[in-house]
Amino acid sequence: MAKPRTIFVCQQCGAQQSRWMGKCPDCDTWDSLVEQTEIRSTNRSGGRESGSAGVRPVRLSEVPSGGFQRLPVYAEEFSRVLGGGLVPGSVVLIGGDPGVGKSTLLTQVAAHFAATSGSALYVSAEESAQQIKLRAERLALQGDELFVYSETSLDVILDQIRNLRPGLVIVDSIQTVYLEALTSAAGSVSQVREGALRLMQLAKELGVPIFLVGHVTKEGAIAGPRVLEHIVDVVLYLEGDRFHQYRLLRGVKNRFGSTNEVGVFEMGGQGMQEVPNPSLIFLAERSLNSPGSTVAVMMEGTRPLLVEIQALTSTTGSAQPRRTTNGFDLNRLLMLAAVLTKRVGLPLFNQDLYVNVVGGLRITEPAADLAVALAIASSYRNQRIDPDLVLVGEIGLSGELRTSSQLERRLAEAAKLGFTRAIVPATAQLGQVSGLTVTPARSLTEVVDLLAHA
Repeated sequence: MAKPRTIFVCQQCGAQQSRWMGKCPDCDTWDSLVEQTEIRSTNRSGGRESGSAGVRPVRLSEVPSGGFQRLPVYAEEFSRVLGGGLVPGSVVLIGGDPGVGKSTLLTQVAAHFAATSGSALYVSAEESAQQIKLRAERLALQGDELFVYSETSLDVILDQIRNLRPGLVIVDSIQTVYLEALTSAAGSVSQVREGALRLMQLAKELGVPIFLVGHVTKEGAIAGPRVLEHIVDVVLYLEGDRFHQYRLLRGVKNRFGSTNEVGVFEMGGQGMQEVPNPSLIFLAERSLNSPGSTVAVMMEGTRPLLVEIQALTSTTGSAQPRRTTNGFDLNRLLMLAAVLTKRVGLPLFNQDLYVNVVGGLRITEPAADLAVALAIASSYRNQRIDPDLVLVGEIGLSGELRTSSQLERRLAEAAKLGFTRAIVPATAQLGQVSGLTVTPARSLTEVVDLLAHA
């Protein structure tokens, strides 16, 4: 017999309280508790409800391996981020800033699946069927097996999925659908959590892969409870500046593959088009004779990427010089500026520093330290850097250079793109790299001295 119970749920962290309080005791957020009705199911025996009938623990050696075949998905870049394809019964959460291209990419995914593998259902709680049709026409997408459905009630959506039995389901978005049994508004913690659980159970029951679109907060995290990311099988973020045409699809959780993969797409008039060799794109407009420009070799998952780092120093009369970055960590820039001032002797205390990663990329890997530091020194001394030179290395507080992972793969990619010289940490254990002259250096001072004598 079901017994209703009144609880108060925090809309910030999801904590439940038995009575209303002005401030949530778990996350210290004021006025975040909302009254809701919870239905608890009990059985007459007074014990716990039994699980699935006939299911017993088995030995690990008796569990059959494999058991599923991955489904093809639109674009090789997308497939690689997923781990080689789409797993039946999986739930994939995709987040990203507004306007970054989540709906466009998933519309292409649905149309490709409908044309190659089976029927697909695109559910939108934010757009009408006519709006989805207009987007599909703009992207020149066709597919008789692509179904569109505009609905906000998750109970109705679940019934339609059971009746239609599609091969792929896309729900856009999880924050705008709601369950009628819950009294809270759509997008609340309880609605998002319970809705994701219902969709996950349906995906496992029918063996249907489901994509969920998630809104993000101002801080860039997916809105709703953190438990939402624990419920789903795969969490992907679509990153990129809406004023640039390039987008990065990055995996932060994947139960069926590696989270070290990234896919690169270009937003154009025909939607999201994959970029098979992004290094060529990011270096296409590089100025070869400008001071303050260097090339760093980054690792995005298992793929090496060559990106241009630009730096600009400008004398200022302010007591507090500006430190501005675009695509690079500001705290890392402050550390590099201190090392250049203290260890190398560059007087940057009266210089505004600006660092830009070309192409709208965001660099978090410390292997870009050497390229950023040398770009700053090049701009300060107004000296041009060899356009055929690439830089890889992490910088410590004493100015020493530390090696980076997969260095041979980075240098092999640089040689493939026509670069002839590289500066790397002297502690790196390197084999022979064809077509590339490698110069080892122990400290940042040595590298800056090489620039002065170039």
